Amino acid sequence: MRSKLFVPGSRPELFDKALSSQADGLSFDLEDAVADTKKEAARQTLQQWMQSPAVVQSQKVIIVRVNAMDTAYFAEDIAQVVQPGLNMINLPKPESVQDVLEAVNAIEQSERKNGVNEDGHHPVRILLNIETPKALRIAHDLASAHPRVAGLQLGLADLFEPVGISRQEQFAVKYAMMQVKLAAAEAQVSAFDGAFADIQNMPGFLAEAQFAANLGYTGKSCIHPSQITAANQAFRPSQAAITHALKVVEAARDAEARGLGAYVVDGKMIDPPFVRSAHALVEAARKLGLIA
Repeated sequence: MRSKLFVPGSRPELFDKALSSQADGLSFDLEDAVADTKKEAARQTLQQWMQSPAVVQSQKVIIVRVNAMDTAYFAEDIAQVVQPGLNMINLPKPESVQDVLEAVNAIEQSERKNGVNEDGHHPVRILLNIETPKALRIAHDLASAHPRVAGLQLGLADLFEPVGISRQEQFAVKYAMMQVKLAAAEAQVSAFDGAFADIQNMPGFLAEAQFAANLGYTGKSCIHPSQITAANQAFRPSQAAITHALKVVEAARDAEARGLGAYVVDGKMIDPPFVRSAHALVEAARKLGLIA
């Protein structure tokens, strides 16, 4: 999921447009983008739209960001949007392992009630927002709290603004990004970069997306359709990288047959960590249809 397009839950006129976009995933927001007076209507409209054949059959990753667990809206959000066609719940502001387990329990109850995951092979998973200092500090604990956790998503505005850290301070941005990536890596889940609010600053968006890609993030949030192409570009493996990874995979097979632990490919020393990375890149390229 290289690109994840943010769609306000109170803007149903945007739903079909988002579904036809080039974004790999769509994140429908019932939280910050929806005023309290419109939350019930937004939830019901989204629920009805999600039941359409186009959504159920879509190849896009369908995500709903629900309201936080300490709000009056969380339980009903889960009850209504956990249905066939939904891939992930985006959970804002989790602050403990118990929060994650309670969210999982709520999702499981709604799955049973709404006929979701009846085969036991397609559970609704959870994307956890890391957007408070505490969540950043215990990010690994959150990521490893339950097998339904699919990944961590960095939320820099919520993380920085309340404590007076400038979103423009690159040291702070890169520090937080590294922390989230390492926590996700330890838990063996994906890391997703957050939003870039300056829609007019495409070079800035692309630079931040490219940095996230270099850190091994899976993709980046887009708050406007104009950002989708740049995100897809940043997280698309280059042909040179694909070619090198294929060489490494082939060399690894040969080395294993010959009992070698380290060897050289394209002038670079290769050992097991590089082989694992090469396999991951080849798999990503196959999923994107870049190689057969």
